[in-house]
Amino acid sequence: MSDKISNGTLNAANWRPATQMVHGGTSRSQFGETSEAMFLTQGFVYDSAQAAEARFKGEDEGFIYSRYANPTVDMFEKRMCALEGAEDARATASGMAAVSAALLCQLNAGDHVVSARALFGSCRWVVETLMPKYGIETTLIDGTDLENWQRAVKPNTKVFFLESPTNPTLEVIDIAGVAKIADAIGARVVVDNVFATPLYQKPLDLGAHIVVYSATKHIDGQGRCLGGIVLSSKDWIDEHLHDYFRHTGPSLSPFNAWTLLKGLETLPLRVQQQTQSARKIADHLASLNAINRVIYPGRPDHPQADLVQKQMSGGSTLVAFEIAGGKEAAFAFENALEIIRISNNLGDAKSLITHPATTTHKNLAEEARTELGITDATVRLSVGLEDAQDLIDDIDRALGAV
Repeated sequence: MSDKISNGTLNAANWRPATQMVHGGTSRSQFGETSEAMFLTQGFVYDSAQAAEARFKGEDEGFIYSRYANPTVDMFEKRMCALEGAEDARATASGMAAVSAALLCQLNAGDHVVSARALFGSCRWVVETLMPKYGIETTLIDGTDLENWQRAVKPNTKVFFLESPTNPTLEVIDIAGVAKIADAIGARVVVDNVFATPLYQKPLDLGAHIVVYSATKHIDGQGRCLGGIVLSSKDWIDEHLHDYFRHTGPSLSPFNAWTLLKGLETLPLRVQQQTQSARKIADHLASLNAINRVIYPGRPDHPQADLVQKQMSGGSTLVAFEIAGGKEAAFAFENALEIIRISNNLGDAKSLITHPATTTHKNLAEEARTELGITDATVRLSVGLEDAQDLIDDIDRALGAV
């Protein structure tokens, strides 16, 4: 049964990303509007009882209920498919809804999941705490070593899960290498691609099977709304995600979908500018005695510098660094900033900074944080659209206060 229509949808297959982000997936109503229409409706009406029956049986294409699918949400999904190179997608209410749906929809009690240990705190909770409650076995590994993935495989291994670059220490994992191991055992690879954005890394092209995003981050990019999306082949969506999605209800609001469509129009411009500024700031931080360590994809001193060059077409809008003096110095530095604001969000037009050990990763045991390289001195900077020199000046003033 189809929940969607594509009347008037433009073919974006051969367009470059900037064009896809403005026009991809557009489906205009009878009014021929320029901007995508916002369909704030829960349900849809039918011309007759027979038409309703045909719609529910899948004999007539169209929308049934906005929990299943909605015209505005459908446009967002199609535009993301055009950008990602995916056959199909389902948009969700948040990034964590996307992660949870992508994993749980394909797993049963008795299955085994291998996951990189470097994960966003909530993602790690899903792997470490939630899945075992339902009889799903999990193993956490250092994902930067391909041999660890191979050694962790069991007869019941069904899914590999990873972030790359990772949150917050920006490790980069060999997606193609992990996918090769997964293919050999018939497992699927789920990649959280938020930090790279769909502009700088294409997990599906590298062999991954499912890609997830928190659209709250760069895709909206302006601190306005929550959203997420799962992208994969049409067969996988139909077989695993479709019914899970319909019946558990993690659906995206049409208003948020419209906001995210507007965000996509400027995504290439924003991410390019933020990345250029992030690189300048990372290089500046690396020159300062007050900074013990800088981690930035694209710098030659990144732990996986060769893999970054091979796998990614750009750096990142994120910079991780350690301040000499530990937690006290890190807090004093954050409190002294004037332009850069303290927030646990990222990918925003405004530059944001957070202290992972006490915010996004506070629920991890100290030993687990140490394994990930998250110290009391670590801060994660999400670079916004401000002038790069103003941000550098702000950082220098704050370090001077420390």
